[in-house]
Amino acid sequence: MIPLHENLKNRVAVITGGSGVLCSQMARELARHGVKVAILNRTAEKGQKIADEIQENGGVAISISTDVLSRKSLEEAKEEVIAAFGHVNILINGAGGNHPTAITDSEIYDEESPGKSFFDLEEQGFLHVFDSNFTGSFLASQVFGSELLKAESPVIVNISSMSAYAPMTKVPAYSAAKSAINNFTMWMAVHFAETGLRVNAIAPGFFLTTQNRNLLLDEDGNYTARSQKILAGTPMKRFGQPKDLLGTLLWLVDNEYSGFVTGVTVPVDGGFMAYSGV
Repeated sequence: MIPLHENLKNRVAVITGGSGVLCSQMARELARHGVKVAILNRTAEKGQKIADEIQENGGVAISISTDVLSRKSLEEAKEEVIAAFGHVNILINGAGGNHPTAITDSEIYDEESPGKSFFDLEEQGFLHVFDSNFTGSFLASQVFGSELLKAESPVIVNISSMSAYAPMTKVPAYSAAKSAINNFTMWMAVHFAETGLRVNAIAPGFFLTTQNRNLLLDEDGNYTARSQKILAGTPMKRFGQPKDLLGTLLWLVDNEYSGFVTGVTVPVDGGFMAYSGV
């Protein structure tokens, strides 16, 4: 178990997409270190389950139904967070994901191949995936940024992906959005450097989650051909587990550990990005 970071106690973290597989684990871990957690996601009930679990374990958490693509919804969430906790020290932009309407059926274009090609991708589906991953992070950073600047040791942590570095086949909208996250992380880090607000990102490697389960496992629970390719390119030969992100997260949000770190995206990928394939 990770030793407690006592200096995080009583800080306040806002986590968008906080009921997801990865971000819910982050919420639980931050609460274990004494951070008060506000879980923001579209479905309040899903967030409430995580908040209830945190409270049952002695932590402090609330769940707020929030649409990260609506400034009005984010502003209302901010008012609730301030009313409950008084301030915000940490923002984790974890909302995002993918959608079938923005995914091609084949990796390489072939006009004879059946299924959905690049030319069949729906504009609205593409925009929705891009917006939920990038624009939602931009809007949440704008809305909560003014509160962060009032707080002690403020920090934003964006959630990137291996697709930011080399786009994965089949998922152009998701890959483009995550690449934008990396660039935006650097831009914000420079823009706010003199204020004390640090902005960094985590780029998870391949983690088995609810959203990608159908891509990585077949109906019998066995690895798909895509999974086999991923594992062949991952030197540690396994998928990541949510707990694998927690040490990096704590390092980035704790000013005593990373107070001179801003503008970086940290890969947590089992060596995937370092491996050339030979």
